[in-house]
Amino acid sequence: MDRELTSTERKKAMRKKILPYIIGTGVIIIVIVILMMSMRTSISHNDLLVATVDNGTIETTVTGSGSVVPAFEEIINSPINTRIVEVYCKAGDSVDVGTPLLRLDLQSTETELNKLKDQIEMKRYELEQQKVGNDTRISDLTMQVKVKEMTVNRLEVELRNERYLDSLGSGTGDRVRQAELAYNTGKLELEQMRQQLANEHKVTDAGLNVKNLDINIANKNLGEMSRTLNDAQVRAPRRATLTYINDQIGQKISEGEKIAIISDLSNFKVDGELADSYGDRIRVGSKAMVRIGRERMPGVVSNVTPLSRNGVISFSVRLDDESNSRLRSGLKTDVYIMCDVMEDVKRIKNGSFYTGPGTYELFVFNGDDELVRRTVCLGDCNFEYVEVVNGLEAGDRVVINDMKRFNNSSTIKVK
Repeated sequence: MDRELTSTERKKAMRKKILPYIIGTGVIIIVIVILMMSMRTSISHNDLLVATVDNGTIETTVTGSGSVVPAFEEIINSPINTRIVEVYCKAGDSVDVGTPLLRLDLQSTETELNKLKDQIEMKRYELEQQKVGNDTRISDLTMQVKVKEMTVNRLEVELRNERYLDSLGSGTGDRVRQAELAYNTGKLELEQMRQQLANEHKVTDAGLNVKNLDINIANKNLGEMSRTLNDAQVRAPRRATLTYINDQIGQKISEGEKIAIISDLSNFKVDGELADSYGDRIRVGSKAMVRIGRERMPGVVSNVTPLSRNGVISFSVRLDDESNSRLRSGLKTDVYIMCDVMEDVKRIKNGSFYTGPGTYELFVFNGDDELVRRTVCLGDCNFEYVEVVNGLEAGDRVVINDMKRFNNSSTIKVK
C-alpha cells in the first residue's frame, strides 16, 4: 500500500537529483579556469632585462653610426697615363719607406723627358747666339756715337773759327750761319744716336730676359717631369701596411687613377654620420663615446663636415686609446656625442627599445609576477640612461629589452 512522502523526504530526493549537476558544473568551471590560466601570455623572468626608474644626472647625447678607419691612410695615384708592367707587393704586406710597390711603363715619359732636355740645351745655344748678336750691334752703335762726337767737336771748332774770322772782317755772315747749322745738325744727330744706343741696350736686355725666362720655364717643366717620372717609380712613401694595390699586370691606367693605398693599422679613428637635424649639437671638441659591442671607448670630435649630404653630416672622432686591440678597420660602431647636462631628472637604463625621443609602450612590473603595458613619454638620452618625461615614477621596474612579440598583450605573466 503506497504512502505519501513527507516534505523532508521530498527535499532529500530533490537534492540527490540536483547534486550531480552541481558537481559537474563546478568541475567544468574549474577546468575552464585552469585552461585560461594555462593559455595566459607569460614570459620567464630570466629572459627579461629590468631597469628601475631613479633620479639622477644625464649627460645628453645624440647618437650616430660610425666605422673604424686607420688614423692615417694615403692613396697613391698614377702620375701619368700608362700601364702596369710589374707588381712587387700584395695587399696586407708591411712596407718600409722606399719599398717598390709596382712598376709602370715609363718609356713614353722618358722620351718626353729627353726631348725636353734637348729643347733646353737648344734654348741655351740660342741665348748665347743672341748675346753675341746684341754685343755686336751695341759695339757698332757705340763706335758710331764716338765718331759722331768727334764730328760734332770738329764742327764746333769750325764754328768758332768762322765767328772769329767774321769778327775780324775776313769772314761772311753766310759762312757763320752755315757753320752754325752744320754744328746744330750734328748735335741733334749725336743725341739721336745716343738715344738709339740706350734703346738698343733696353731691347737687348729685354730680349735676354725673355730668353732666360723661357729657359727657366723649361727647367721647371723639366723638374716637374723628372718628379713625375720619379713618382712613376711607385714606392712606399712611409712605413705602413699596404691595404690595396692594383695587381692587374698590363692594365691601362689613367693619370690620377688610384693604384695603391697604404694605412697605419696600429692607430685608428672613427668616421661617423649623424642626422643633419642634430647639426647644431655637434662641434669640434665635443666629447664622444664609441661603443663596440659592450666595450666603450672615449674620444673627442676632431672634425665636422659643414655640408649635409642625403640628410646626414659626417664627422670624425679621435679616440683616447687609438691603438686598442679591439679596433679593426671597417668595424661598425655606435657613436654618442655629448651635448648637454640635465640635473635631477627621472631616468632609466638605455636599451634596444629606445630609438629617439617620443612615446613608447613599455611593460612595467605590477607586483612580482605580472607585467602591465603602460604608455610612457621619453626624452633625450646618453649611451647609459634615457630621460623619463612622464608615465613612470621613481622605483618603477621597467622591462627594457625588445618586447615586440607581445604587442597584442596588455598584461604578461612572469614565471
